[in-house]
Amino acid sequence: MRIKHRNVSPKVDESTLITPTAVVVGNVTVGSRSRIMYGAVVNSEGSKVNIGECTIICENAVIRAVSSPSSEHPVEIGDNVFIGPHATLLGCKVADKAYIATGATVLQGAAIHSGAVITVGALVHSNTVIPEGFFVPPYTVAIGNPVKLFSPNEREAMGQAIKEIGFAKTAFGIEGKLNDSASVYKQTTEIRSKEFVVHMDDKIVDWR
Repeated sequence: MRIKHRNVSPKVDESTLITPTAVVVGNVTVGSRSRIMYGAVVNSEGSKVNIGECTIICENAVIRAVSSPSSEHPVEIGDNVFIGPHATLLGCKVADKAYIATGATVLQGAAIHSGAVITVGALVHSNTVIPEGFFVPPYTVAIGNPVKLFSPNEREAMGQAIKEIGFAKTAFGIEGKLNDSASVYKQTTEIRSKEFVVHMDDKIVDWR
């Protein structure tokens, strides 16, 4: 279905398929011959989402733009991009002919260049740049620019790398010392609560 959000309705080419249980919300533009499959969610929030031609968004994928108090992170997805089931893309850019596999995650401010592959269960962290044709192996974490790959058991090195890229500021607009995790998580919920409350005024445009 298509939903008007913040008084803006999605603009979807007539040749594009939106399946009955997929949801496209707000300031979203979708090019020709793209396919948004069952259970997928494409949500502009206070920003925008642009999806190119012949891009495939598989079942239960989540694509959401992000607007924090200090910055805006739209989603830009090019032509001929494949986004697998249960993938999550938040406030990022994906160039033409990239492949995002099942269960992969791409976070705010990240950029995936043409021909890159983000494989099953991999994570591309905030502000990370994946070069053209680069391969991110399954269940690894890609961080930084230039990108560095971490395995799940490299907890200490990974934690330091995440601090250096400024994830909390990029994703939520939270600044300052982040030693108190409980305080940080409280702030994140307060911020998203204020952002998401405007959905109370959403209106269904159609069930296309």
